[in-house]
Amino acid sequence: MSAPTHPNRTHEAHAETNGSGVGEIHTKHAVIRFDSSPTEGDELPGPVDLLTSAFAACIIENLERTGELLPFAFDLASVEVSAERQDRSPGVVRITYVVTVVTDEPSDRVDLLHRQIQRQGATFNTLARACEVSGTIKALPSR
Repeated sequence: MSAPTHPNRTHEAHAETNGSGVGEIHTKHAVIRFDSSPTEGDELPGPVDLLTSAFAACIIENLERTGELLPFAFDLASVEVSAERQDRSPGVVRITYVVTVVTDEPSDRVDLLHRQIQRQGATFNTLARACEVSGTIKALPSR
């Protein structure tokens, strides 16, 4: 007997610009404005900022999902993400992150949470195949 197969999920987005340097992404019921100008400004996120944001959102989503599955109790979680981009042969070459979790869970459970975050994220795993990804997790005690 073969294992059941699960169909791949499809995610869709539509992006547009009128040449003004501001683009819009339409996905689900959300509109995300972004900088589409040739010389990225400081007000709106550019494409690499959106990629970095998607990576951060992936970590937070997986932290919440893993928190329910383990279960893992935490009061607050945050993540700081940095992407290093090279301009010649344009691309992101390195992503680093720090996850901070406010929890009273023991350190071995915090490490287990981190391993699960690294294993379970589609965006995390996709980017880890494309560039160097490294990060840490730190726990702060609940008050």
